[in-house]
Parts: sequence; structure tokens; C-alpha cells
Amino acid sequence: MDSLNPETICEASLVDGVPAEFVPCSDRGLAYGDGLFETLALIDGKPRHWHRHLTRLQHGAQRLLIPFPEEEIWRQDLCRLQALCADHPDSQAPAVLKLILTRGSGRRGYAPEAGRASRRIAQIAPWPAGTGDTLGRVILCGTPLARSPVLAGLKHLNRLEQVLAAAEVVRAGAQEGLMFDTEGDLVAGTRGNVFLLMDGMLRTPPLEHSGVQGIMRQILLEAAPALGFPIAIQRLTRADLERCEGVILTNSLRGVQIAETLELPGGLRELAQASLLALRSSLRQRQLAP
Repeated sequence: MDSLNPETICEASLVDGVPAEFVPCSDRGLAYGDGLFETLALIDGKPRHWHRHLTRLQHGAQRLLIPFPEEEIWRQDLCRLQALCADHPDSQAPAVLKLILTRGSGRRGYAPEAGRASRRIAQIAPWPAGTGDTLGRVILCGTPLARSPVLAGLKHLNRLEQVLAAAEVVRAGAQEGLMFDTEGDLVAGTRGNVFLLMDGMLRTPPLEHSGVQGIMRQILLEAAPALGFPIAIQRLTRADLERCEGVILTNSLRGVQIAETLELPGGLRELAQASLLALRSSLRQRQLAP
């Protein structure tokens, strides 16, 4: 997948089912981040884990009280996007499908107006560069994640903390960064969930205060125990990073990425990889991870 040239892959977008590249200035997703999104891997023209993503999007819409279009409408959008790219020579190449749901347009002010229609945006974009199987160097980010139980778990449009943390990663010349909340608890990477290998067990933070309930995280929680990796959901800190054996980062596009080194205040730590490579291989054999 990394060998793909993004310039050769079709890009297309729909706004409420119509080909478009812009949304109205009055859209509340633009003004307030009032919405949600999903990012799916399109492999051989098929969206991976479609039902899981749509279920999460619908759950988020229910929590935010945003009207949710029926699944068939989203499927129609996908079909329209693929039809727009049908004549492209690389139309079946791995690509990214992004679904965005906003509260739609409204007057100025935070309070949502009753009876307004939500807005849906669907996009196909090139497969991202740098989605390798390993992460050469992972750093600890200084940008904290705020604790917000009301929004915890949701893949909402307010991602400025991740934007700032990702900028730290770029400045450091690293491949990924780990983020902590304002109480010093480990939460996630800048673009996915985190698992630590400790004493033969995978341990991942609870997400009741901040973070996103990732699809690959959910799959790993379900599948790993049967593959010989018991899992614990528990509070994790910097001290746990000092003594863990391995680190993996998960998200829907990159699947399971294994960290080679972790940069801690005391220096660079080499991390174990062999057992985690076996786990990822097993997930791929079962078509659970890209």
C-alpha cells in the first residue's frame, strides 16, 4: 500500500449526496466542530468494517442529538463516489473513505435550532503515505488531552488537541506520539489507540474521560484473548511506559503498528516486537486488520 502514488488515485466528495467541494459558511461543523466523522479503509472497492463504523457514527449522533441518515443513504453516497471514480485507472486501489455528519446549517450562536436537517459529507481520498507496519520512534507529547466525560469516546470534529500533538511529532522528526490527559494518565496516540505489552498481557487505557473508542481497539479487545494475548483495561501512566515490553498503536487505516523505540525522559528505549508481530499476523490472516 505504501508504494501507491497519491496523485494517481481518484479523489471525490459529496455534500448531501451531490458532488461538491465546499459546505456553506453557516455549517455548524465548520463554526463549532458540531459533528462527527468516520475514516474507513477502502480495500478492493469495499469499506472495511462498514457496520462497525456506521454503528459508532449512529451512536455518536444519538449522544449529540444530531439526526442520523439511514444506513442505505450512506451506502448510496458510497456508490455515487465510486461511480465518479469508476473510469479512473486506479479505481480499485486502496483508498480512504471519510464520512462526516454535522448538525447542518444554523444561525449564529451555540444553541442548536430545532427541526434543522443534519448534513452529511462523503469523500474518497488517496491512501496516506507513511502507513508502514512499524513506528521507528515514538515520543511523549506535551499537549494534554482535556478530560470531558460528556464527549469521551466520540469521534467528534473537535480535534485541536491532536492537531497540536501531531505538530509536536513532526517537529521531533518522529513517527508518532503518545498523549496524556490533564491528570497525567496515558490515553492514546495522536491518531489511534495505544496498547502496552506488560507481563504477557496487553493493557490499554479506559476511555471514560477522554479519547476515542477506536474500531481497531474494539476488534483487538474481542480477538486478542483467543490469540493468546489476554487484555486488561486499566489506568496507565508514564511509569508503565518505563517498564512495558512493547507498544502498539491501532487505527482503522494503519491497523496494528508496532513501535520500535520509545523516547522517554531518560533516553531512547528499544521495545520488543516478535510476539506483537505474531499477533498482527494472526489478525491479518483473519482479515481483521489491514
